[in-house]
Amino acid sequence: MTGYGQAHRETDTYTAAVELRSVNSKTFDLTLRLPRFLMPHELEIRNAVAKALLRGKVNLNLDFVRPAAARAAATLNKEALIAAFQELKGIAQSLGLPTGEDTLLAALRLPGVIPSASEVRDAEPAAEEITWPELQPLLTEALAAMQQFRQDEGTTLTIEILSYIATIRQQLAAVEAHDPARIEHVRQRLAGHLAELTSHEQFNATRFEQEVLYYIEKLDIAEEKVRLAAHLAYFEQAIHQPDEAVGKKLGFLAQEIGREINTIGSKANDATVQHLVVGMKEELEKIKEQLNNIL
Repeated sequence: MTGYGQAHRETDTYTAAVELRSVNSKTFDLTLRLPRFLMPHELEIRNAVAKALLRGKVNLNLDFVRPAAARAAATLNKEALIAAFQELKGIAQSLGLPTGEDTLLAALRLPGVIPSASEVRDAEPAAEEITWPELQPLLTEALAAMQQFRQDEGTTLTIEILSYIATIRQQLAAVEAHDPARIEHVRQRLAGHLAELTSHEQFNATRFEQEVLYYIEKLDIAEEKVRLAAHLAYFEQAIHQPDEAVGKKLGFLAQEIGREINTIGSKANDATVQHLVVGMKEELEKIKEQLNNIL
């Protein structure tokens, strides 16, 4: 769910830019920075971003700047300047003071004649001249760029995750290949114990048979191997499905894969199988880490 998208527009009267950044998160969390004249559209913008991106910790910056020439034309209040100059001129004349350029400079410094930088940036005329429908295509373009970024990253992640699945499948095949030797070892061990027990005077054949069947069933991993192979095959199918919640589905499948791997390790009672199980767990942890990047 990491991603980046931007869009930019420059005209004679303004320059606008939208920048989107996102990192992994289980929920949708949006941080907005908008010009003041777009604040009434904040909910609309939030809904549009949430609908497009679904999840992730997202930062959206929308910068709006007027060129210096446009700002000067829009910010100088001529009426206020004339009124201030006339008032200062009248006061100077009543006091017998000279009037001229100094009076004009004094009038220019009065509040309301030339707004401050913050007043220029958030000036109401910008809200009147530039509307949200005019800037909305920039957000659409930035969202499209971010979604393309995510798709490209998703393609790379898919190849990487499938390589981990392939490694687990190879290790499962190694378990399959070693299993006959494991079973033969268990059989020989049981036969040795049987020879010792049958020679004992208190040997109970019925009781012994029940316990042997119980331990043989505990040592049997055939069902776990079949289920693990099925989970791996379904994982490979699900990762290519055009499902909005594919990340959650893959997360559930990863849990099931982990459950079967753990059961194989606990039931096998064999050093070689345990080593293969550790390798499968390592690959599965890599998969779980990468699944955080998938919606």
